Amino acid sequence: MVNRTELQIEESLKETVARFGCEIWGVELFSAGKRSKLRVYIDKPEGVTIDDCESVSREVGDVLDAQDTFGGGYTLEVSSPGLDRILFKAEHFEANIGATVDVRLNFPFEGRKRFVGLLANIEDAQALLRLDDTEYVLPLKNVQRARLVPQFD
Repeated sequence: MVNRTELQIEESLKETVARFGCEIWGVELFSAGKRSKLRVYIDKPEGVTIDDCESVSREVGDVLDAQDTFGGGYTLEVSSPGLDRILFKAEHFEANIGATVDVRLNFPFEGRKRFVGLLANIEDAQALLRLDDTEYVLPLKNVQRARLVPQFD
């Protein structure tokens, strides 16, 4: 799920993003050699526009530069979480009970690292996933990445 550095970055940017009527959905930090890539997902109830992303990106970039967060070059991406949004936090899982999710694990569970099924419940930091007639209890701390799977009727 989210590491400590990503949480610190999210916390430092929360107020800046809120000034645009948005909230941070999640943060991903990728390090590759001397350059880092920071992806900030923003959301708001009526949806995020390209103009929102552009405005937030400019302001967040200024804040990161002033804080010298990366001590060098980095790439910043600001976007909407989209229909297939990543579930970063336990609250995201709780808010999406009943949805189909694609879960990738850090360590195999019953010989598998990937599960796609109905998110039936969240309890005690564990996700109950239903696949056909089988239920799996997956600890959130073992989740590498989880995404919603959009359903179009």
